[in-house]
Amino acid sequence: MKSWIAFWNILLKDMRNYYLKPPNISWGLVFPVAWTLMFFLKSQTPVNVRELLPGVISLSILFGTTSVLAVTLTFERRSRSFERLLLAPLDLNFLMLAKTSGAILFGMVNAFVPVLFASLMTSLSGLQWIPMLGAIFLIAVTSTLLGLFIAVSVKEVFEAQTFSNFFRFPMIFLCGLFIPVQTLPLFLRPLSYILPLTYGADILKFSINQNGHLALSLNFVVLLGFATVLFALSIRNVKRKWIY
Repeated sequence: MKSWIAFWNILLKDMRNYYLKPPNISWGLVFPVAWTLMFFLKSQTPVNVRELLPGVISLSILFGTTSVLAVTLTFERRSRSFERLLLAPLDLNFLMLAKTSGAILFGMVNAFVPVLFASLMTSLSGLQWIPMLGAIFLIAVTSTLLGLFIAVSVKEVFEAQTFSNFFRFPMIFLCGLFIPVQTLPLFLRPLSYILPLTYGADILKFSINQNGHLALSLNFVVLLGFATVLFALSIRNVKRKWIY
């Protein structure tokens, strides 16, 4: 019971202190909206909002979660407040679950902002909500753990944001968010399939437009595998670099 009390206190503290900071708002919400507006302004023909929606949802989760972890963990490492948490009588796995759960929730909330906007512009009837919610959750989990992996590798917030962009911007073009993976050059496709966002976006395409190109069960299995591996690698890095 005491562990769960600590869990909620850590989660609430992070939400209160970090999640509404300007970098999180700009990267997690403003950037995906601006990217979508670019399509409306550039296109000479009417834009299919439902076709854009899987990519915008994926972007909102990816940029929101990684920005949160960059701010939260890097700032706490610099101020040495994270070291005080490590002294608490909590299992390390449970502690990192508490630190990442807030980012996962933040990413899931971000996902529904473009859904809300899309509902004002077009009909969203026929959505398959169960696989869509599963995809949103697993994209948030894998993106959060990617952010954790990045945060442990740097010392300053601006370094974390810069390093995050090294992964995030290529994923916009390689993961089938707006450009189908099947149309990419053959030498780039292997890169697409080693990125977890490819599988999450494919589930969203199936859930929203029924045009995913991979088996639904395969997508979920691969995403669960990525989440497990990323969590194990993140815990290993925390033990190696943060616990002396």
